[in-house]
Amino acid sequence: MTGGKIGVVVVGACGRMGRETCKAVSAAEDMSLVGACDVTLVGRGLAEAIGGDVADVQVRNDLDALIKDCAPDVVVDFSTPAAVLGNIRTAVGRGVNIVVGATGLTPADVRSEEQLARESRLGIIIAPNFAIGAVLMMKFAAEAAKHMPAVEIVELHHDKKLDAPSGTAIITAEMIAEARGDVQSPSDQPAARGVEHKGVRIHSVRLPGLVAHQEVILGGLGQTLTIRHDSLDRTSFMPGVLLAVRKVREIKGLVYGLDKIL
Repeated sequence: MTGGKIGVVVVGACGRMGRETCKAVSAAEDMSLVGACDVTLVGRGLAEAIGGDVADVQVRNDLDALIKDCAPDVVVDFSTPAAVLGNIRTAVGRGVNIVVGATGLTPADVRSEEQLARESRLGIIIAPNFAIGAVLMMKFAAEAAKHMPAVEIVELHHDKKLDAPSGTAIITAEMIAEARGDVQSPSDQPAARGVEHKGVRIHSVRLPGLVAHQEVILGGLGQTLTIRHDSLDRTSFMPGVLLAVRKVREIKGLVYGLDKIL
């Protein structure tokens, strides 16, 4: 704690999500942004590097040294799939809880970090989507899938998103499969039908101008039901990020999905 506030280091601080997180943490009355880590704009003051009303810490690229110097309570990671696992282990190795929003983690990755969290007795929250509306969309879709015989997912994101299908689509498919036990979405033209996960077809769209959008389309006899969520701006994710920062210190182990802490 820094002056009674939660000390936070943001990794990927100069990226799209990292910038918004730095601004949100800086504005939160119960938090203090004590460090910023990124591979770009290293050595510059954060306020100059990203603009806006943020704590003017220096951007650094050595997370281990940064944690040692700043002694944060929580690390928030919005880096890249290639870096995130190493960042989790660095934070946990320094005895610091971590909130992860970086994309591209596989189920095997999550299982390995779950074991690490159990052994360290620290809190790790990994969330494919921090928008509260997106969490509700997933819950509503899982409930609706119990009563509709077929379902497909269409997820749409900006053209710089590194993974496809999105983590949100994958966890939605898993929640639907768990709720129903079986999902039928047959096709005799698999090449034109996206990918299948847990029996659910997922279609990915990547275009400039988009942020993060997903619709779940359910079909039954003579009817369809569409449940859709749209993030129109990255500020939509910030209430969920701040919630995770506040909750992660109470957790001993790994939590996957924001729905587990709402």
